[in-house]
Amino acid sequence: MPTFVLMTRMSSGGLHDAGQRKSMGERWLHKVKESCPQVKWLSHYAILGPYDFMDIYEAPDVETAHKVSLISRASGALYAESWQAMPYDGFLKILGQLSQ
Repeated sequence: MPTFVLMTRMSSGGLHDAGQRKSMGERWLHKVKESCPQVKWLSHYAILGPYDFMDIYEAPDVETAHKVSLISRASGALYAESWQAMPYDGFLKILGQLSQ
């Protein structure tokens, strides 16, 4: 399955209370699992920089990745940006094919 990276930035109100943040995250994950049961979660990080969280997951297609982003926006994210990612070995394989 293709790999996607979801970058989200939350409203400031959603980041000041740990209990509220945990509850929001659990509701979001429940909605995603309910709407997109084929998504396989690989990792979840709180990060520094312009985004608050980074999730890495596999989805069967880009339409499912869109659903994950839309659910994130509907669940309180100010910004939700999704990127398709490829393992580095796969990138090198493609590069090698182009070099021939």
